[in-house]
Amino acid sequence: MNKLKITLVSLLITSVLWATDPYKYTVDLTRVVDDKVYVELLPPKIRKKEVVFYLPKIIPGTYSIADYGRMVSDFKAVDKKGRAIKVERIDDNSWKISNAKKVAKISYWVEDTYDSQLGEPGIFQPAGTNIEDGKNFVINNSGFFGYFEDMKKQPFQLDFIRSKEFYGATGMRAEANPPLYASLNKEATDADQKEVDRFIADDYDRLVDSPLMYSKADTAIIRVANTDVLVSSYSPNNRVTAKEIAASIKEVLVAQAAYLGGELPVDKYAFIFYFTDQPVRSFGALEHSYSSIYYMPERTIAQMNQQLRDFAAHEFFHIVTPLNVHSEEIENFDFNEPEMSRHLWLYEGMTEYFAGNVQVKHGLITPDQYLNVLRQKMITASGFTDNLPFTELSLGALDKYADQYVNVYMKGALIGMALDIKLRKLSDGKYGTQQLMAELSAKYGKNAAFKDEELFDTITGMTYPEIGEFFQKHVAGKEAIPYAEILADVGVTLQESESYMAYDLGIENANVAVGVHEGKQMIQIRNEIGLNEMGKAIGFKNGDLLLKINSEAFPPLGQELAVFLQGQTNSLPNREKITYTVLRDNQSGAKEEVVLSADIIQLKKARPFLITFNPNATEAQSKLRKVWLEPSN
Repeated sequence: MNKLKITLVSLLITSVLWATDPYKYTVDLTRVVDDKVYVELLPPKIRKKEVVFYLPKIIPGTYSIADYGRMVSDFKAVDKKGRAIKVERIDDNSWKISNAKKVAKISYWVEDTYDSQLGEPGIFQPAGTNIEDGKNFVINNSGFFGYFEDMKKQPFQLDFIRSKEFYGATGMRAEANPPLYASLNKEATDADQKEVDRFIADDYDRLVDSPLMYSKADTAIIRVANTDVLVSSYSPNNRVTAKEIAASIKEVLVAQAAYLGGELPVDKYAFIFYFTDQPVRSFGALEHSYSSIYYMPERTIAQMNQQLRDFAAHEFFHIVTPLNVHSEEIENFDFNEPEMSRHLWLYEGMTEYFAGNVQVKHGLITPDQYLNVLRQKMITASGFTDNLPFTELSLGALDKYADQYVNVYMKGALIGMALDIKLRKLSDGKYGTQQLMAELSAKYGKNAAFKDEELFDTITGMTYPEIGEFFQKHVAGKEAIPYAEILADVGVTLQESESYMAYDLGIENANVAVGVHEGKQMIQIRNEIGLNEMGKAIGFKNGDLLLKINSEAFPPLGQELAVFLQGQTNSLPNREKITYTVLRDNQSGAKEEVVLSADIIQLKKARPFLITFNPNATEAQSKLRKVWLEPSN
């Protein structure tokens, strides 16, 4: 064997050994102190004299700063003899370690984000962490585990010590029969009541992409095409079960499998649901390649059936993008100094479009209901800056255009709709966004990324010159999407607005906050300037806490507030006056109850974006409508 061959073999062996030198983390979920858990790391071999250890500043899919390192305390590094090694905390998310080659163990305590008192930035709950001793642990790995600079591509081994009654729900697969307790064995007591789970992630990106939830087992399994789908639920008052959720979302998952051609790109997927019985101001879900995690108010299955289907449909479609179609910025995501992609219209917008379109195509909602879905997106999108190029919004979603981010689910989905209809028209109904995404998935797949600036040209080359013009005018450009013209191609009529007279409770445009007061729901007025004529006549002031309407108290937590408000609105035609009991600060700063009242009047309102099927649609329009709203054969 010549010298060159020997060198190549040596390099290959070295790279294999390096790749199998994992981070070895252990977390004892049975040892909670002051709402914190202890994390221990046996690090891979460090080849630098000085190294920086990081927790993420941000993770994919959130588009907001998290600064997970704020939750870490008592960070220590020691050598093989247990002697302390100098560590300097640089900022919220990074620690500089001297004599790094000698580090044998790192340890620290982690606080959860759900009830943290550390202040801003607040962390979106589905991307956060929860530590409830003996009840529940939500483990987004970005909040528990870090990495060394330039060492993200090595494997990560996670050992979780848990009580025997707990189950770890995740999209990862557990290793069989791991050794008990690893290096925390000295700390372990009551070993007969504990077990250890071990998971392996290929690298840090895969680790952050793989959340877990530990609690008493409440699970169900659905077989969808070639995929085992796990549903796991934590409902503190047992108001909803995993089996009920599985039954609710199974239809939409089966429909999605058919929508994607009958086979899915993953063999295991996990839906992880955390329900809270505490007041919430926001809730939602976060996608991952092999799982999705949900933070929602605890309600019965009947109260949230459609919402669960909508959430599940959107998050499940992320197995297409960004798992199989993504840019280099996502492929090589920098957790502490991220570069944004310009294609949120694809990652979130197209996914949201598919989540609605699949439901109408497979009969889960009616065509009229689907038109209303599109209408609501147009109404919401009209509140954002329409002449902001969507590519610029994407690049600035983290900072400059953070206030426009929600529009990716509104106008982003409408971009998907417009693109689908245009493709159908140009191909005489034979080719749409379903086929486009399938071809992009085949072209790139899990292990290849597109260049951000080349995607529009790539899609244009795969389709038609007119699609390139659409992208340049309406996605990379400032021109408004001609919705009426595009919808006309599928026999749908769009009317910009219609005036009508209606009764109103007076809180419209008040930018209200919903909360709880003495166990009952309440509404707080936050924008008296934006009140309509009815609200101004009533005399609301900023800070007013609404306790009663027409002497009826707001419903207790757990009952539908919207149903109560609608009932009050329906009663207005039979009344002469409307009265509110509010809690308001008096001159001394103390809160006191005040009764407000006003004569009931009708207000002139505009009903925006009326979308209806054209009964006089041409044969060509009806043909395109059919392929747009019905399954492709």
